[in-house]
Amino acid sequence: MADLRRVMSTFATGVTVLTVGGENPHGMTANAFCSVSLDPPLVLCCVARTARLHKAVSVEGRFAVSVLSADQEDAARHFADRSRPHGWAQFAPVGWVPGLHTGAPLITGSLAWLECEVTEEVVAGDHSVFVGRVLEAASGSEDAALLFHRGAFHGLPGGAAPGAPNGRVRTA
Repeated sequence: MADLRRVMSTFATGVTVLTVGGENPHGMTANAFCSVSLDPPLVLCCVARTARLHKAVSVEGRFAVSVLSADQEDAARHFADRSRPHGWAQFAPVGWVPGLHTGAPLITGSLAWLECEVTEEVVAGDHSVFVGRVLEAASGSEDAALLFHRGAFHGLPGGAAPGAPNGRVRTA
């Protein structure tokens, strides 16, 4: 269904990097991410079952999300590149700090971060939908958001503030 990819490219999405720490550290650029519920606090992400991140999330049972700002296109491209190193070495080109609850890398300079515990994994075609209970959420930079639309990255105007994992909001 080649037309589906073209049609879905018209839907602008935010850009995130999903990460896992622990024994199977990995990161992956993803735009299939959204909020599910405020009470309880739940989010979801969709990951191809053939992706390295899929196994890492399944094994660790936890993941983190960094919502990228427009000036983080290089990080988005890095974590989308299948030829990048495996393990902790793949995080060397970007600034990051370990999440307090998951140990997963949180990319510095991002607009926001979430740390999640997997509550459900649903097989959906060639992907799995991971539903995660938000353990902590934090906002950072108020810079422009990084968007993906029609196969290209774009910036969405915003405010301006320094971006580091601060302003943490504990939800569990």
